[in-house]
Amino acid sequence: MLKNITSLARKLTIGLIGGVAAWWLGLPMPFMIGSLLITALLIVGAGGANAGDIPFPRSVRQSFTAVIGVMIGQNFSPELFGLLDRLWLSLLMVIPFVIVAHAIGFAVYRYLGGYDRLTAIFAAVPGGLIEAITFAEQTGARIGIVTVQHFARVILVITIVPMLFFFWTGEVVGSASGVELAKQGYSYIDILLTLAVAAFGMFLGKKLRLPASILIGPLVLSAILQLTGLMPAHAPSWLLNVAQLVIGVGLGSEFQGISRTQLVKSLGLGLVTMVAYLVLGLGLAALLQPFIPVPFSALFLSYAPGGVTEMSLVALSLSVGPIIVAAHHVFRISVTVVVMTLITKKLEAEAGSGEGR
Repeated sequence: MLKNITSLARKLTIGLIGGVAAWWLGLPMPFMIGSLLITALLIVGAGGANAGDIPFPRSVRQSFTAVIGVMIGQNFSPELFGLLDRLWLSLLMVIPFVIVAHAIGFAVYRYLGGYDRLTAIFAAVPGGLIEAITFAEQTGARIGIVTVQHFARVILVITIVPMLFFFWTGEVVGSASGVELAKQGYSYIDILLTLAVAAFGMFLGKKLRLPASILIGPLVLSAILQLTGLMPAHAPSWLLNVAQLVIGVGLGSEFQGISRTQLVKSLGLGLVTMVAYLVLGLGLAALLQPFIPVPFSALFLSYAPGGVTEMSLVALSLSVGPIIVAAHHVFRISVTVVVMTLITKKLEAEAGSGEGR
């Protein structure tokens, strides 16, 4: 027991060092990206061997995945309904965007990258790193490959999109580590409620046999409580940082068996899919702009497959409607979860019929 605790503390300490370094360098999502990167590099640098003789406890990572689910659900505020009359068309177009982007990504990873079918399906999901990995884990896909491909997606989006705006407008765009969307007051009651909803949501998700129950149960429960006004609590930013740290270290540990060659390959494939996703987003923004009273830059950011926080922060720094951008990305995550749920059910049905033969 003591050995397990010591190993866990050592891994989290190493991850924290990476997170602080990423924060100091001004990277977006520093505690997830920094901890994931340093953990993965140590493992890949050691030739794919796991760092330490005791694997990172998956249950610890899953518990904090539930916390992330609650925090995603807390983005569903009644204010979003007031924007529907202006944004219903662009929000509706998120659905074909997710489907087409997913199909393009699948083709790249399956036929150009040579990945197996399951791994290509979940590596190609155009957004939702935690969500995609949760579903991949449930279906038996190669979670290390899925993780590294989504890591490549996040890094490439938060690098390419600000550069595009720099060349387009001449303005330097801020990162998630340097700007905050809002500073909301919180109490320890908010923290306890967040943890309680995470725990109860996990229980309900498993009881109801929801796909990716560890994430979906807390997310749905939190969204319902937010929209009905029963729990207007918001978790503090430091809890998000802690969750990202734990998840980053846990995901970095999944790089066991990922060689340096695979890492380079993943970045190359990620660049191909990212260019396709961004071209698709630009095309949709250009198509919709005449019909929607929203700046072209806001529409483009609404379809850029990055995180809610990162794309909203870019919008904030350019004064192009962060709430509008956030609404689209929250909806994109929701559509992505629905698509992955349907895919997972189809895969499970195929597996069940195969066993029955």
